[in-house]
Amino acid sequence: MAALFARAALAQPTPTPTAPSALGPDRAPAPSPTTIPDTEWRYYAADQANTRYAPLDQISAQNFNDLEVAWRFKTDALGSRKEYQLEATPLLIKGRLFLTAGARRDCIALDAATGEMLWMHRLDEGQRAMNAPRQLSGHGCSYWTDGTRERILYVTIGYHLVCLDAETGVPDPGFGTNGIVDLKLEIDQDLDPLTADIGLHSTPLVVNNIVVIGAAHTAGDAPRTRRNAKGYVRAYDIATGKRKWIFHTIPRKGEFGYDTWVAGDAEAAGNAGVWAQMSADEALGLVYLPVELPTGDFVGIYRRGAGLFGESLVAVDVNTGQRRWHYQFVHHGIWDHDIPCAPILCDIPHGGKIIKALAQPSKQGFLYVLDRSTGKPVWPIVERKVAKGDVPGEWYSPTQPYPSKPPAYGPQGVSPEQLIDFTPALHAEALALIKNYRTGPLYTPPTMSLPAGPFGTIHSPGSQGGTNWPGGCYDPDTHTVFVYAKKTAQVYGVVANNDESLSDFAYVHGLTGQKTRPSAPMGGAIVPGSRAVQEGAPSPPSNPSGPQPPQSGPRPGQLTIQGLPLLKPPYGTITAINLERGDISWQIAHGETPDNVRNHPALKGLKIPRTGREGNLGPLCTKSLVICGESGFFTNEQGVRGAMLRAYDKGSGVEKGAVYIPAPQSGSPMTYMLKGRQYLVVAIGGGNYSGELVAFRLPRGA
Repeated sequence: MAALFARAALAQPTPTPTAPSALGPDRAPAPSPTTIPDTEWRYYAADQANTRYAPLDQISAQNFNDLEVAWRFKTDALGSRKEYQLEATPLLIKGRLFLTAGARRDCIALDAATGEMLWMHRLDEGQRAMNAPRQLSGHGCSYWTDGTRERILYVTIGYHLVCLDAETGVPDPGFGTNGIVDLKLEIDQDLDPLTADIGLHSTPLVVNNIVVIGAAHTAGDAPRTRRNAKGYVRAYDIATGKRKWIFHTIPRKGEFGYDTWVAGDAEAAGNAGVWAQMSADEALGLVYLPVELPTGDFVGIYRRGAGLFGESLVAVDVNTGQRRWHYQFVHHGIWDHDIPCAPILCDIPHGGKIIKALAQPSKQGFLYVLDRSTGKPVWPIVERKVAKGDVPGEWYSPTQPYPSKPPAYGPQGVSPEQLIDFTPALHAEALALIKNYRTGPLYTPPTMSLPAGPFGTIHSPGSQGGTNWPGGCYDPDTHTVFVYAKKTAQVYGVVANNDESLSDFAYVHGLTGQKTRPSAPMGGAIVPGSRAVQEGAPSPPSNPSGPQPPQSGPRPGQLTIQGLPLLKPPYGTITAINLERGDISWQIAHGETPDNVRNHPALKGLKIPRTGREGNLGPLCTKSLVICGESGFFTNEQGVRGAMLRAYDKGSGVEKGAVYIPAPQSGSPMTYMLKGRQYLVVAIGGGNYSGELVAFRLPRGA
């Protein structure tokens, strides 16, 4: 294993103008550049609170359509193959952008004004990286400074923590071993350095002088083993790389939460990592950990009991790692509703005073609002009875938590009212299709998949719906959270496992008559035109391209009607949730109607409103706008294929402008002021378009 370092100054392609847009009002002059100070973007989502907010307004509703490409940076040369899934959000410090990029997850520094590469660092991990559960470039890197020294920290594909000098990209010799800490060591369990199923694609969290590291694993629909690696959380001293503390996300005997497991199950269970971003409140001395499920996303027969700290938000002391409080959002989850993103920390008016709160988006489409000092709900969260399933040996929680406020911002459960209804005939086909499945409200459990039916449970939002890894953003002026959610339907079926080489589970997620495949590493062999199924990756399209004829008989798992989605639109939304009142201010369909919907012969002559698009998207909030790119391609009236980066009035949700991007948004946007000009930077890619970072700004004098 060797460290590879290169310093380069690469000329970028000549900036190209954006495609013209008829959207938005007339142009207005931008403020004088000499009066505007430079800004920074020091964390993945702007700050430790994960607000993804910048109080900038040079780019406004009046001039958004005038944006032009300032520079662009292709990631094709970073690795032995192109990457089509660039998910990073860059950091901006002192005129330099820092991010991870490329199929080998190189850490790079760019000139923020020109896109010129300043340095690149790569760690060659060989087979260890090839075996890793979390592939490709990840979500980015982190920054630390004591006012003199500056460091960039990132986690490699093979699960090493690397600390670099921010000026040169050279590893810090005082950190760990030559700037590197092996994260498969000092984790309170024995892990094979080459094959252990543990890694991370999220950024480290820097708090004061420590860095906090989570863990991620292979998706658990058909786990190879019930005794997988445990996803413990650790903190390290940034000066030395020495471990400061460890938090056991699966409690050990004698620790808090151990008694929520049926005897012995906690010792054998694995996973329960924190693969999402984390938040921190330095004043309270707390780090907030969004914990995923223990091993088995849809089958919990080997982790009986409520199972802390699965699908819980845990607040730990930043200096010791000791639990201060926790809140479990799902008891003994069997729906893969991992907490997918960092909670947003916010100070909101409530009960006649300002309280320290947090708002946690979720796959379920609930926004859980808690007092971040104590973990107590700001509005009541009530336990409601839920149905039991029929999987042998499964442990079912009798109740699940339901927030009383705010209302759900995404679809929950499946009923006839939610089915496709463009025409009565299409709706009738959908009604006939769901007769082969179990349907019901949000926490309807997975069902044994039988040849004569039911084939399984049709669930919405499923494991890939609602909000995923990008999370939301927050406007402190109006105390409003803005969050994207997608509408998906998924079959939760369970089958007996007759192949011990596949898994040591007696039952696994699968469908009758179909070959069950083992869980695969996430973000593995991505090729042009492919889409990975993973946390932190786009979900597969629920509507294959082009119309399809009706089937002669139902096929388990096919949830389309003549090639159209089973559920009616909108397929993707952005919702504004007011935290003063605990209600929804507005909701809009985000994303142009897919080509195969607009051009479907069964819909000829119908006027279809914008449907929105499925995807994993994070919006950005500025002084007056909510900005977000689309998650899929469409073809415009001029025959140009691509996507749009859209801006909405944050008070009303009315679209104020849109500019063309040649591929969908794949990483969350960020913005900054530099030398008097506001830049808007976003990662794009997907389909046959490889990963690219694109920077927009207004023309001089605009």
